[in-house]
Amino acid sequence: MNWIDQSPRLRGLLSLTHLSLLLTLGAGERPPNVIVILTDDQGWGDLSLNSNPNLKTPNIDSLAQEGAAFDRFFVCPVCSPTRAEFLTGRYHLRGGVYSTSAGGERLDLDERTIADAFRAQGYATGAFGKWHNGMQYPYHPNGRGFDYFYGFCSGHWGDYFSPPLEENGKLVTGTGFLVDDITDKAIDFIRQQEKAQKPFFAYLAYNTPHSPMQVPDPYWNRFKDKALKVRHREPERENIEHTRAALAMCENIDWNVGRLNRELEALDLAPETIVVFFCDNGPNGSRWNGGMKGRKGSTDEGGVRSPLLIRWPGQIKPGLIIPQIAAAIDLLPTLTDLAGFPAPRPKPLDGMSLKPLLLNHATTWPRRLIFSHWRNRTSVRSHQYRLDHEGRLFDLGKDPGQRTNLGDQAPEAFEALSQALSSWKAALIPLSPPEFRPFPIGHPDAIYTQIPARDGIPHGKIKRSNRFPNCSFFSNWTSTDDYISWDTEVVEPGRFEVDLHYTCAPEDLGAELRLEWQGQHLDVTITEAHDPPLRGAEHDRVKRIESYIKSFKPVRLGTIFLHPGRGSLELRATKIPGKKAIDMRLLMFKRIP
Repeated sequence: MNWIDQSPRLRGLLSLTHLSLLLTLGAGERPPNVIVILTDDQGWGDLSLNSNPNLKTPNIDSLAQEGAAFDRFFVCPVCSPTRAEFLTGRYHLRGGVYSTSAGGERLDLDERTIADAFRAQGYATGAFGKWHNGMQYPYHPNGRGFDYFYGFCSGHWGDYFSPPLEENGKLVTGTGFLVDDITDKAIDFIRQQEKAQKPFFAYLAYNTPHSPMQVPDPYWNRFKDKALKVRHREPERENIEHTRAALAMCENIDWNVGRLNRELEALDLAPETIVVFFCDNGPNGSRWNGGMKGRKGSTDEGGVRSPLLIRWPGQIKPGLIIPQIAAAIDLLPTLTDLAGFPAPRPKPLDGMSLKPLLLNHATTWPRRLIFSHWRNRTSVRSHQYRLDHEGRLFDLGKDPGQRTNLGDQAPEAFEALSQALSSWKAALIPLSPPEFRPFPIGHPDAIYTQIPARDGIPHGKIKRSNRFPNCSFFSNWTSTDDYISWDTEVVEPGRFEVDLHYTCAPEDLGAELRLEWQGQHLDVTITEAHDPPLRGAEHDRVKRIESYIKSFKPVRLGTIFLHPGRGSLELRATKIPGKKAIDMRLLMFKRIP
């Protein structure tokens, strides 16, 4: 599928916008391209740049050597909130993000994203990899400013080797190891834009080293028997095999960053391309992280500190180290400012442009506070101190491991940070969670709508394949009294083909299923057995905690006309001749003329 919608009207609008941007910049001057690389569950300490001798990341390190590194950059404790803050320049609670699944990962539709901003300036925009801010359009990346999307929308994925993915909403099968495949698609996208002489904004959201801990053999073989030179601050808590797998995955990330670097050089694009690298939260295991307290899920320093590396040859001084604190909320205003246009402000931003620091234009810099929140735990960071969620004060300059509570010894700092934290919580925490938003079906600007098991509610004895819903399926469907429901809203009426992705053992053939929506229904009898084994374990380096997956088969339920409105979409088994009906992963709706 091409990277852009084939509508002549859209192509014309983008061409006019691009022309306007070039005229604004001046004859022969091109705006900078932007590549943002975001890794998943890679902590601050998982880089050789940050003095970890357990691994080598020369390609990522080179971004700092040839550009700038922020010493104290902060993200959220978990995935989807960080992504929301990067996309909007606003704290995630303002955008309605309060969870990592079951709809709570979705970014409110009245938020304008960084991709919206760059596309409005004539940029080609592409997202590659893990999205994790909503699946159904318009929560989908194609509805949030990205012309092209290749990857998956869930919070984690069940297999990283030639897995089921999507390309602009259409289901496809990946090729090879997922991070390598994502990079291949991003490179193809970059080549297309260079051929068209069009500026681009590319967002590479790598899915590793998030579990399952899968990585190709050459990387694993480097680490499977490797002695670790540095360990977690509480070594008895460290799972050595998990650490080895995570570090092997980080070296694969580094290889792919090197591929991007080399492609920019080959196309002579490096001087006019801003490359950004950061991580979405602290490490997903108890491994070396500079002795900091906390890991993924924590609002302590180790749970929210991330590298931030920004390279722009000829503009950002090589080897620049920036000591001022900064956060994911700053990336939208910073990158739009570097690209030469103002950040969109339909709503007030929490972030600020870091351009003066990056270009050495800052003679003074304001004191600021950065807040970290997750699951009723909130901490606040100043340049010197962190006040944690239990009201303990730490001087991070003298005590980077948060070992000594200074609440009684620094009363002025304690009082100021306590008041700021109370004010922030009073203003933002009531915003989350918002009233539940139904899962939309049939948006007029989207052909496909996925309704996965992840977003469904099982009734009766039906069970989810794992307590983590993101890449799960439903099983144990043994009674006709049991059913699955989704709180949905049909956005625009129309006719839809509906496919059900299932597995069924030969002895259970003949199950009759019914899909119901507001008095309309489709019936199907399962007449073809499809009973593949669970997959994923054969590639795991460490036993996983998430669901294994299967290769599910689609069966056409038929065509249904859906009237607009909100209601319960329900999948029932009206007849179960065997021991159970089916295992179910996905309903796919396709709008038809």
